[in-house]
Amino acid sequence: MNILRNFSFLTAAQIVEKLITLVLVIVLARYLGTEGYGIYALALSFIGLFGQLFDGGLNCLLMRETARGIVDRQQLLGQVLAGKLIIGVVVTGGGGFLGAFVIERLKKLNCKNIFIPRSQDYNLIDMDAVKRVYKDANPDIVIHLAASVGGIGANRKNPGKFFYDNLMMGVQMMEQGRLFGIEKFVTIATICSYPKFTPVPFKEEELWNGYPEETNAPYGMAKKILLVQSQAYRQQYGFTSCCLFPVNLYGLGDNFDPESSHVIPALIKKCIDAKFENNKEIVVWGDGTPTREFLYVEDAAEGILLAAERYNSSEPVNIGAGFEISIKKLVELIASLCEFKGSIIWDTFKPNGQPRRMLDTARAEEEFGFKAGTSFKEGLKKTIDWYLQNRCANEYIKPPTF
Repeated sequence: MNILRNFSFLTAAQIVEKLITLVLVIVLARYLGTEGYGIYALALSFIGLFGQLFDGGLNCLLMRETARGIVDRQQLLGQVLAGKLIIGVVVTGGGGFLGAFVIERLKKLNCKNIFIPRSQDYNLIDMDAVKRVYKDANPDIVIHLAASVGGIGANRKNPGKFFYDNLMMGVQMMEQGRLFGIEKFVTIATICSYPKFTPVPFKEEELWNGYPEETNAPYGMAKKILLVQSQAYRQQYGFTSCCLFPVNLYGLGDNFDPESSHVIPALIKKCIDAKFENNKEIVVWGDGTPTREFLYVEDAAEGILLAAERYNSSEPVNIGAGFEISIKKLVELIASLCEFKGSIIWDTFKPNGQPRRMLDTARAEEEFGFKAGTSFKEGLKKTIDWYLQNRCANEYIKPPTF
């Protein structure tokens, strides 16, 4: 623990005085036992007050709990994320699609000290900018959501950019977090990291049994390297981090830009726009045979915060809804919900992507109690309603910036 980081505004003499006092209190607490409970309680109260004097007081609280002999780092982190303790939380990508819901949920949990490094102020590909994030935010927990990402088309156009940007952002954020002495680092990988022909449902043990589907491989491999970093840092440095592997997300505020959107917002836009423009057909990439799994964005935010609160391992964890639907059936369902009655034209000259995708989500439920709560049809209805309400404001709904 980087305890001295919390003493940054005290003089050297004050630090020495506080530390000596703290040691004496801990010694008293240990040897007085139950007979001296009144003095013991007074000592604990003093240490509690002592811990509250500093920003990011988790380290002092850990010292207090150590004096009581009941230290539980994960329990304390849980209290932080439940709003019972006030420390610093950085959420990269906090202005993006998923990040907005993570921030909203943190605020509902009464988490008061949240820092969102915006891309125009902090280019996380640059090491100096990453160092400034830690200096300016003084965080204890980092949730790394920022990513360069898009659908099949965007991945085909930007393989180098997606590989470099995601690799550099993630590796540097974790490395500087380690050097800064943060309590926990939570990073988000992707289902695209799995091998192209992984047996369904995808189990975490299958992550290294082959190469990812070609159009997603640069992005998927960059994200999977963060799992290696998490495991290596835990082994060598005792650094607390975890790496989560979510399926494709969808929901309110999604990216509806036709140049970079994923399949659900792309299909919703095609169907709604065709209705408004009185077009009798829509064109869809591929032949409709691949299968996919989708997770409502609010459920994903819940899963991330549950992992941040309760999961203390660098073993990979899938975050999903546990179902599989073919692209053909997905198109038919979205067309029906959008009340589009025209023809669907399949452009078979365009790529299908990975043949099948569905996660085994047992580990997430067993380890930190996550289970998706939004039915697919309900989530789609909410997303369609949101797009209809916001469509008139823009030619298309641009992706949010972070």
